[in-house]
Amino acid sequence: MTINIISVGKIKESGLKSLIFEYEKRISKFAKINIVELKDLASENASSEADKLIVLEEEGQNILSKILDRDYVIALAIEGNKYSSERFAELIEKGFVQGGAKLTFIIGGSLGLSQRVKLRANSLISFSEMTFPHQLMKVILLEQTYRAFKILNNEPYHK
Repeated sequence: MTINIISVGKIKESGLKSLIFEYEKRISKFAKINIVELKDLASENASSEADKLIVLEEEGQNILSKILDRDYVIALAIEGNKYSSERFAELIEKGFVQGGAKLTFIIGGSLGLSQRVKLRANSLISFSEMTFPHQLMKVILLEQTYRAFKILNNEPYHK
């Protein structure tokens, strides 16, 4: 089983890097994990609304170029479905079954995700109606993924 996390923007904060490393290590007992960080184009090129649309499409193209046709894709989007930890575990299990043991999560940048990326996703999920920095969202996603594996393996952690 392989999990890919494709995210726009690089983690710079050492504290977040440490947390990410810790959850990668924990998850590696259950699945191989790859994290792909793409360049955040919005920070340099998005001054007008027209520029923002162009950047969103460019970032979307970069994301889509990293996804294979057979991947089961879960995109994080504020308008996505909300899940309990147990239902999120079921979604991960479903993703591995339908994705041929490969699951890809997508975390957009500060502008969100292009419509093309959302349409490619097999599922849109939302962790909250609140907006989180994409760097922090990566930590939250990893923690919840680890929690899901513990749930799926009937191991203590999630209570």
